[in-house]
Amino acid sequence: MTTTDYERNMVLSSVDYKVVGTRPIRPDGADKVTGRALYGADFDTSGLLHGHVLRSPHAHARIKSIDTSKAEALQGVLAVVTSKDLPHEADESDATKYSRDNMLASDKVLYKGHAIAAVAASNPHVAEEAVGLIEIEYEILPSVMTAPNGMKADAPILLENLRTEELGEKTDKVSNVAQHFQHVKGDIDVGFADADVVVEREYNTVTVHQGYIEPHAATALWNNDGRLHIWCSTQGSFAARDALAGILAIPVSQIRVTPLEIGGGFGGKIPVYVEPIAALLSKKSGHAVKVVMSRADVFESTGPTSGSNIRIKVGAKNDGKITALQGYLAFEAGGYPGSPVGAGAICIFAAYDVDNVLIDGYDVVVNKPKSAPYRAPGAPNAAFACEQAIDELAGKLGMDPIDLRLKNAAVEGTRRPDGPAFPRIGCIEVLEAMKSHPHYSAPLGPNQGRGVAIGYWFNIGFQSSVNINVNSDGTISLIEGSTDIGGTRASISMQAAEVLGIPMEDVRPSIVDTDSIGFTGVTGGSRTTYATGWVAYEAAQDVARQMVERAAAIWDVEADGIELKDGVFQSKTDPELKMTFKELAGQIEGGGTVVGRASMNTGGLGAGGGSFAGNIVDVEVDPDTGKTLVTRMTAIQDAGKAIHPSYVEGQMQGGSVQGIGWALNEEYYMREDGSMANTSLLDYRMPTSLDIPMIDTVIVEVASSDHPYGVRGVGEANIVPPTPAIANAVHNATGNRMANLPINSIAIMEAKWKKQGS
Repeated sequence: MTTTDYERNMVLSSVDYKVVGTRPIRPDGADKVTGRALYGADFDTSGLLHGHVLRSPHAHARIKSIDTSKAEALQGVLAVVTSKDLPHEADESDATKYSRDNMLASDKVLYKGHAIAAVAASNPHVAEEAVGLIEIEYEILPSVMTAPNGMKADAPILLENLRTEELGEKTDKVSNVAQHFQHVKGDIDVGFADADVVVEREYNTVTVHQGYIEPHAATALWNNDGRLHIWCSTQGSFAARDALAGILAIPVSQIRVTPLEIGGGFGGKIPVYVEPIAALLSKKSGHAVKVVMSRADVFESTGPTSGSNIRIKVGAKNDGKITALQGYLAFEAGGYPGSPVGAGAICIFAAYDVDNVLIDGYDVVVNKPKSAPYRAPGAPNAAFACEQAIDELAGKLGMDPIDLRLKNAAVEGTRRPDGPAFPRIGCIEVLEAMKSHPHYSAPLGPNQGRGVAIGYWFNIGFQSSVNINVNSDGTISLIEGSTDIGGTRASISMQAAEVLGIPMEDVRPSIVDTDSIGFTGVTGGSRTTYATGWVAYEAAQDVARQMVERAAAIWDVEADGIELKDGVFQSKTDPELKMTFKELAGQIEGGGTVVGRASMNTGGLGAGGGSFAGNIVDVEVDPDTGKTLVTRMTAIQDAGKAIHPSYVEGQMQGGSVQGIGWALNEEYYMREDGSMANTSLLDYRMPTSLDIPMIDTVIVEVASSDHPYGVRGVGEANIVPPTPAIANAVHNATGNRMANLPINSIAIMEAKWKKQGS
């Protein structure tokens, strides 16, 4: 292990470029700090109506009748819609029915906040008044709020037509378990038979929200020609288009989605919520209709991440070699199938090279909003369990917790339990950076403890498209379909600029609607800088090839005798023949515009090998109150290559802060009737600047073998290790192992009193 003199926010770099790796000013910054940026709720157009949604006050109830006549009669009301206004095909799939029912409930409501009806009116006040006039008769049903309760034989059934998929086969079993799957590697019984030490524990995590600042907002205009135009806050305009096409049963060619600026998402703005409702209201009224969620609507009616019940069993030899890993993961899907348990199962043991592994995953419907992705969805739940068990194993073996992880760390060629083998990855490098960081050996004070943990996210690639137009003044216009959440206008532009040898400031990025660019996947899964950046690289290469041909025509030489080097086109044999990119751009108009294009699929799950992250966390626990403060935190992650290090640091710090909130404060506080008690940001306790220290970062660069610049996704993995690292730190400070989230003052004091026998 090499010794490194660490500095604040350090980049452990191996390759330097001209543009990539620098820190230019973000191109969207001026509009955002001056208030000129247009967000979802800012959009306006002539004849605009305002929509308001009626939502269920019950967590589980059958809808016996809906009477909208009084609302329709109110002056200023132009449209009222219910589920009857949605298409209902006789042969529709269960997935389609679930999507439509989640938009507007038909026969049952499955969570408090479930949309039932909506009104479009001349102003928001009339719309809200009209919603209050809609009369609904319910048959209240018993609710189920957690995965273990939903899996009981006598549990109330949420979806009467749901049949359990058991190990890939549909069964006739009616239950709340939508799916049970397994990942098997080696022989788990042999692995535990070889073990000298075994740790077996059960852990529980709670429902938490992504906590984006901007509520969901959408405006729809359903034109008389049948074309639908949507302006909305979304992480993926094409994903929104496709979802709308399925829910409304119209071709994608009839839908145009224009993404506006987005005030945070973290996965929660991938699904559609108000877009189909606004569309139906527009179709019925003949006007453009805008629907904006309240904060309470966001908490109660959009997808949080899943609560979970996880059991871990790990066995090892006395020398620290892990012989067996077994995991049981039951995740809450919300009212309809589709929790991130699959991703959790991929990530839970991915950091370890172990021969014998068994993972069981269960997707369970409960009376909560349908779950949505939240930054590395499923992985923080899994790591909370796995990384605590690994720490407990280290304690029993008398080993340093990082040394135990290093001894068993995944490397190139290690096969994950779900099947794929890793390409070049940076798991060991992250652990070594943690071990050598001065934070790890710094002294601790009274009532303080230090914890470590690592985590993995597989990253995704998928489809992206980019067009580049060369302007006569030497700038380029870069046209893309990826919503910019974390600075991707800059990180994508920088990769194009690097190819062409021009400053990033000479790139003019634009994010356009679904009619103006080829298909592009969502901004999520840590794919955008990786995938759309790669496509921008290819589009820039296309520009370079065309520019070389133009130079060849001007100089009357063969194109293969010209090269582009550091932004200068030059003859390989005649040093007198050379032009800068800007000079050549000024001479190309007579031969037609140069337009570079690229559209490609950059891989599926595990693109680039994914990314590993680690945390070193110090906490101080008040012995009298249980109040816990994070006093120091170091986040370390393999970025492959940090395109814009400041953005990478921001992603690492942001994910760490969300992990702190999840660990110590955040939860959906549910009443017995299935309603959420803390539906405001005053009551839902996300960390503020007063709750966290300055988070130090170390960017490790182990280049991905796939990407032209070695990029790995960085937005996801950094939220994975904080919850177990904090839990391990609390254990080291108090002597009590915390098996449930959040680890708040009550939980800490109850653990203390239980230990004392009081």
